[in-house]
Amino acid sequence: MKKLYLTIIAVTTLCMLSALEATVSKENYHRFSLELEGGPVWQSRNNVQIPNNENGTRFSLVDLIGKGPFAAGRLYLTWNINQRNGLRVLLAPFKCTESAMLEYPIDFEGETFDVELPLEATYIFNSWRITYTYSLHRSPTSLFRIGFTAKIRDAKVQLDQKDKSARKTDVGFVPLLHLSGYYRFSQKWRLLMDLDALAGGPGRAEDLAIKFSYAVNKHWSLSGGYRTVEGGADVEEVYNFAWLHYAVISVEYNF
Repeated sequence: MKKLYLTIIAVTTLCMLSALEATVSKENYHRFSLELEGGPVWQSRNNVQIPNNENGTRFSLVDLIGKGPFAAGRLYLTWNINQRNGLRVLLAPFKCTESAMLEYPIDFEGETFDVELPLEATYIFNSWRITYTYSLHRSPTSLFRIGFTAKIRDAKVQLDQKDKSARKTDVGFVPLLHLSGYYRFSQKWRLLMDLDALAGGPGRAEDLAIKFSYAVNKHWSLSGGYRTVEGGADVEEVYNFAWLHYAVISVEYNF
């Protein structure tokens, strides 16, 4: 995973450097856009241990509640301040709750959950972000942006079993590097790329989308493709690493 994202960042950085001398295109652009994205999501990894010591049991939420699919959606609001600078707000809630039978006892956040009784597991990973972007290159056929994303992570893992309940919430700030852009194949079709990422220290986070977009008219466009969200943290209180895969479709209104 790390090699994949480092390769993506290296390639896009080379494109950025080659475009530094390009002038900003005189083409028209929209000041605002509103995009609604949705679709099914699957989890291929979601390992949890709370607390992250001998008092906690490491277990897989994939084994407990399955791979999915689960429903997911997100909303973007973009303000293109001018042809160089922009701001984008993202609201991306995600929640899944399923029932399961344990194959072994689990010690979680001070409670021990037994194998004899059904258990309900809830996983919440809400992401609230604001992104500043700077357009290094803009032409009639391509666009490349770099920027900074301020992310608020709002996460929770909760287990419920008869008269037992334990939960761990985690709300915090995460700074992310932002890279995005597109290549226009024709007047109607574009290939889009969007990445927020951070690596290093006790955790990491990557949110990468690759989509094909079709311009219905001057204001409306439709897109579809693949999104992956991967990352987590390995600290004293929490061990949690997840990898989610989305099949997404979007509708966007530009004005």
